[in-house]
Amino acid sequence: MDLGSMSNTDLRRLQTRIGVELQRRNESAKKNALKRMKKIAEEEGISFDDVISEIAGSAATKPQRRGRKAAGARTTKVSAAKGSKVPPKYFHPEDPKISWSGRGRKPQWVIDWLAQNKPIEELEKKAS
Repeated sequence: MDLGSMSNTDLRRLQTRIGVELQRRNESAKKNALKRMKKIAEEEGISFDDVISEIAGSAATKPQRRGRKAAGARTTKVSAAKGSKVPPKYFHPEDPKISWSGRGRKPQWVIDWLAQNKPIEELEKKAS
């Protein structure tokens, strides 16, 4: 594949497809790891929920590290706008009540839309 001969539009589509495929593989790997961990717990005769509770409990009681701040660590206060609502920008193609602001993790319906090589701009038009 000669990337130098591809148009910017084709490169962006390819980038989107690669991102979707990487996310799909990551989710699949997580599911497989979870299945293996459940199987290990079962083989040991313990509840997987108990194992998870133990891990969560030990993480909560872990002492915070003290000393110098890491390079690039935040030393200023968090913006007052953090956590504020952002109006929706993208709308589900079949149910306009379902929306996404375009920030944060993409919802599955957006990922599915992009996996079909459909431009995300079409989801913006659904708002009208």
